[in-house]
Amino acid sequence: MDLAFTKEEQAFREEVRQFFRDNVPPDTRRKLVEGRHLSKDEMVTWWRILNKKGWGVSHWPKEYGGTGWTPVQHYIFNEELQAHPAPQPLAFGVSMVGPVIYTFGNEAQKKYYLPRIANVDDWWCQGFSEPGSGSDLASLKTKAERRGDKWIINGQKTWTTLAQHADMIFCLCRTDTNAKKQMGISFIVFSMKSKGVTVRPIQTIDGGREVNEVFFDDVEVPYENLIGEENKGWDYAKFLLGNERTGIARVGVSKERIRRIKDLASKVESAGKPIIQDPAFREKLAACEIELKALELTQLRVVADEGKHGKGKPNPASSVLKIKGSEIQQTTTELLMEVIGPFAAPYDVHGDDGSNEAMDWTAQIAPSYFNNRKVSIYGGSNEIQRNIIAKAVLGL
Repeated sequence: MDLAFTKEEQAFREEVRQFFRDNVPPDTRRKLVEGRHLSKDEMVTWWRILNKKGWGVSHWPKEYGGTGWTPVQHYIFNEELQAHPAPQPLAFGVSMVGPVIYTFGNEAQKKYYLPRIANVDDWWCQGFSEPGSGSDLASLKTKAERRGDKWIINGQKTWTTLAQHADMIFCLCRTDTNAKKQMGISFIVFSMKSKGVTVRPIQTIDGGREVNEVFFDDVEVPYENLIGEENKGWDYAKFLLGNERTGIARVGVSKERIRRIKDLASKVESAGKPIIQDPAFREKLAACEIELKALELTQLRVVADEGKHGKGKPNPASSVLKIKGSEIQQTTTELLMEVIGPFAAPYDVHGDDGSNEAMDWTAQIAPSYFNNRKVSIYGGSNEIQRNIIAKAVLGL
């Protein structure tokens, strides 16, 4: 298998890089490099720039606004987007519910929802995890009961990322309590402004408020908001999660973080010399780079095999990407913590002299380290991914 890029693909990479250089707002890029949170307006502004270029939903079929790029071009685009860095398109709309709608939805749903997803006219969130139903998602208890031409939804979701911004939610609901747990689930979309929807923030260990609890109390939803067939939601969820796990590899993010590690380690001194000169540190950094190169080659093999597993069926290797990608992301944040050493401890953000410039560059490293403990859990914990590999790949 030849994994080298062609001259045309290299030219495409340079085109993408130049677009990001010219169009990503400098403050947006700076915040991402420093690990800071963007505002909703900053994210939407960038996504609409991307959509105006025709790249907002690049991997969708051309008839729904996609680019018609090859799998390799998609890979290059995503790697450069992450490495620049620039905000990735809102995954809940573009990479999750959008593909479910154009693959399993009816024509009316495609016509209405897909253009709005592409232009971020609707901000979407994901209603999957529940208290007691995370990795064992099929045990979910949120219930949708059909009454005439409506669904009545009751239950609770948790760890709902960026639900505080959301206009819409795609939600797994139990619609047949007598069926086997995987068979009695439906995929329903509805407005977060619906009567009976309550969002409560959860403060994370890094001090952020990106995740939430969401409660549904007799929420009325039109029956036609069902995507696909009733009680087939588990199949659609597996399709969606396959896309999510591939994206979690985030090779470009880890590459950019390693560049930052090298830059900071060449400036920060320990025992009178830059940390980058410490043999033990260099050994750990080199080991991480080797792991990242292996992950990159694995992802390229997955790209080369794209489409061989049938419509709506994820590549089992996406679980490998999820496991190794999340582990490498965590390792890079650990290396950054090692670089800054005691400066990772809490400090007065105004500094000893009343300014906030002296150690501002370290401010988000410790929070990022703590926040990244989650990446081996969300999207299906790494333990669950190993079970998937054992069954789907090894036949155990």
